[in-house]
Amino acid sequence: MADITLLDGGMGQELVARSGDDPTPLWATRVMIDHPGLVRDIHQDYFAAGATVATTNTYAIHHDRLERFDLDPLFHALHLRALVEAHEARAHHGSGRIAASMGPLIGTYRPEVTQPVAIAAPKYAEIARILGPHVDVILCETLASVEMCEGAVKGAVEGGKPIWLAVTVDDHDGSKLRSGEPVTDLARLIAAYPIAAVLANCSVPEAMADALAGLKTLGLPFGAYANGFTHISGNFLKDAPTVKELTHRHDLTPEKYADFAMAWVGMGATIIGGCCEVGPAHIALLAERLRSAGHQIV
Repeated sequence: MADITLLDGGMGQELVARSGDDPTPLWATRVMIDHPGLVRDIHQDYFAAGATVATTNTYAIHHDRLERFDLDPLFHALHLRALVEAHEARAHHGSGRIAASMGPLIGTYRPEVTQPVAIAAPKYAEIARILGPHVDVILCETLASVEMCEGAVKGAVEGGKPIWLAVTVDDHDGSKLRSGEPVTDLARLIAAYPIAAVLANCSVPEAMADALAGLKTLGLPFGAYANGFTHISGNFLKDAPTVKELTHRHDLTPEKYADFAMAWVGMGATIIGGCCEVGPAHIALLAERLRSAGHQIV
């Protein structure tokens, strides 16, 4: 039996559901201003469900997102607010690790907006220097091309913490990034940067087995955390979208999601969890299934 790191589930969709607010392009960020403590409560629920990692609510706190809404002066403060919410939840639970989320610049699922490494890396480095002293891991997530990954990872090194690299893959062919590049092309980055683990995330669970088959060949701890969307609509791939453009699937019950995740563990994955539309109930059942199978959650 294996030692399994159990990540939390999605944050943004939980915030939409619990806040009652209409989502905006800054929904998960804005909620920390409008509903202080809500992020902490969600972190607490994931810890209580069995997760051992809280992922900070910093995915979309980028200058390019904040500038559209005249909130860029709050760039530093919003990162600190997200850190406080995660730390308060961990203190309440009494244990756990904190992973600093750094999401894609400009837009999600859009390899065509990848910025050159020389431009992207300093932007990520600024964030990594804020978050690094206060977290256990830096999680570069939902990255859609090899170049996008390199910009994030090169910047993340400035945080001084282990780096986990998570890529979003083609929903119909999980062996490829959304850019069309094979996931095995990440080998170049692993040779050049101190990446501690590789993961696939924010794609449909059906795509993850093919993604993991490629990630497994890279020689690092690997894993997956899938989303619960039916598909990524064309309207979401435009500038400043909201999650209203995405449709959650009704068939992805906690039981079905756990079936997928246990199959990933069977492939050798040691880091698993959930992404958008995967909530505390999914994580709780997954924790139960892992323990029943004799795995140790660490």
